[in-house]
Amino acid sequence: MILSLSAKHIASTLLCLFLLLASIADSAAQANPRLDGNFKVKGFHLDLRIQVMKMPALKEFAAKLSKNGINTLVMEWEASYPYQKHRVITGRHAYTREEIKSFVAYCKKLGIDVVPLQQSFGHVEYILRHYRYKELREDQKDFSQVNPLREEGCRALFTDLFQDMISTHDSPYIHIGGDETYLLGRSEESKKKVAAVGKGRLYGDYLKMLCDVVVGLGKKPIVWADIALNYPDALQGLPKGTIFVDWNYGWALDRFGDHQKLVKSGFEIWGSPAIRSHPDNYFLTDWIKHLNNITSFIPQAKQLGYQGIVMTSWSTSGLYSSVLESTTDLADLHAIRRVYPISGFNMLISAYFEQLKALGAFDGAAFVKKYSAETYGFNAQKSDVFSRAITRTPIEVNEGKTSFSGLTISALLDSAKKSSTELKLLKPTQNVEEFSHYVLMNDIREFYLTCIWIEHEMNLPAFTAADLPRLHKILRNLNPDELDKRFAKLNKNLIFNEEIEVENRYRNERFDLLKMKLSQTR
Repeated sequence: MILSLSAKHIASTLLCLFLLLASIADSAAQANPRLDGNFKVKGFHLDLRIQVMKMPALKEFAAKLSKNGINTLVMEWEASYPYQKHRVITGRHAYTREEIKSFVAYCKKLGIDVVPLQQSFGHVEYILRHYRYKELREDQKDFSQVNPLREEGCRALFTDLFQDMISTHDSPYIHIGGDETYLLGRSEESKKKVAAVGKGRLYGDYLKMLCDVVVGLGKKPIVWADIALNYPDALQGLPKGTIFVDWNYGWALDRFGDHQKLVKSGFEIWGSPAIRSHPDNYFLTDWIKHLNNITSFIPQAKQLGYQGIVMTSWSTSGLYSSVLESTTDLADLHAIRRVYPISGFNMLISAYFEQLKALGAFDGAAFVKKYSAETYGFNAQKSDVFSRAITRTPIEVNEGKTSFSGLTISALLDSAKKSSTELKLLKPTQNVEEFSHYVLMNDIREFYLTCIWIEHEMNLPAFTAADLPRLHKILRNLNPDELDKRFAKLNKNLIFNEEIEVENRYRNERFDLLKMKLSQTR
């Protein structure tokens, strides 16, 4: 197959868009006299919902952050935390309490404040999946959110969890989550309150209870800002020390609601871009989106007078697929949209460091070329090839269709093959292992798109049993075992072997299903 003109055009258009947005951000930065100022909080967020990092890797990462001026680390421990009174929440790869305390002390010596993030409203599947907490669920099928009207039970639970976090952390802050509460008003009792006072008060009254608990424990509450932006009346009555984190991964400021109401509310605000977020998954990394986000939003946060910036890095979407043994008995939860581990994102992490240090304009496109030259030893021509290869057509596929009108799956597959060829022809003279992540990530994408193309062919009305041998031959040429071994080798020091096995198994599920269908073996 040959790369179609439409795919080439899309790749070129996306690269031009990146350069244009970088230029616009540069102009805004030059016009802003406050861009040489520093954020009070220069932070990084680690999501350990999946891909729990080994402690040596975690300490090594903290040292890297400190070396580059980061003074705050927001830890979303989730089930990797060793709860005392609520041990049932703790997962398989949890740290010991001694490890947590040792890590916090280690970070303190590095000048890093470790802020515990304890989700307390939405994104609490890992808590509510256990029937001990059944009465706190907003919905008995979707375990993602507590019922905000079950204040007494929630206050008791989260007071316990906050106190537990305080016993191992000495930060002045506790991040209580509060984002993406999709189930607001789902239960019958919640519907009644929404009808009486609206969703803003349903959300705000419960949030106030949580914030009051945190303040009563001598800490400052931190909250994600998306729901408060959507329902500004939720801000009423919150403790003045509450801090909101405005997470923005490349969209307009008013995406969630009237941004000016939050800015003028008097609450301290931090900004939050991302190096891993939608649409990233096993098979796609949108480098352009994240570089644009770093290039434009951080200066924007400074312009708005935000007191802090926290780079997020999401290992998964935070949504889960339930595995039920009956209509009511949950066996397991599978994370939806698993992303390549953080080991493959050193370039974006370095871009974040450089943007924070920039006294004036920061050029994301120029940074990529500079980084590839200094890190991999590439000349200008090879740096251009590298930049094109990793940013070519970052397009999603859903049910046989691409997210870009007119772009076929065949063309998308061709673009991935072209990138694979280019990346393998580049021979870095240094940091070979780090560069190997890009090659593997793109090979995984080519593997995935080949499976998607085969699946698309099978869904065509003209598909018959006579086509099975042709498609089976293409499938046999794929080698998931080789990809699995490379993935394990590159990430063995980062995550546990059992997690590597899970990552490989889930990533290959579509291939395994196609193999069974096409081989016609039992």
